[in-house]
Amino acid sequence: MGKLPKTLANIEDGRQVVRACGSVGSNYIEANEALSKKDFVMRIKICRKEAKESQYWLRLMDTREDQDLEDQRTPLVQEALELTKIFASILQKSQ
Repeated sequence: MGKLPKTLANIEDGRQVVRACGSVGSNYIEANEALSKKDFVMRIKICRKEAKESQYWLRLMDTREDQDLEDQRTPLVQEALELTKIFASILQKSQ
């Protein structure tokens, strides 16, 4: 994120990406420590939601059409999409 243009929007978008990504990880850990199936499912739903949100904020970031920044962002968006699909699959198999 250090190479992104220092616009107010990018600063806020960057903060949101960090929050959403951190939430995915912490909720996944909580899901694995869940005491009940209901709690597990709830935490995985939150993981899926936060992974979707990560995609959203990453796409909003203004790279000013800098190809290097685009090349860095693309795999991050793809990773968030893959995590969303993984969490959706976990939910489908858990319910």
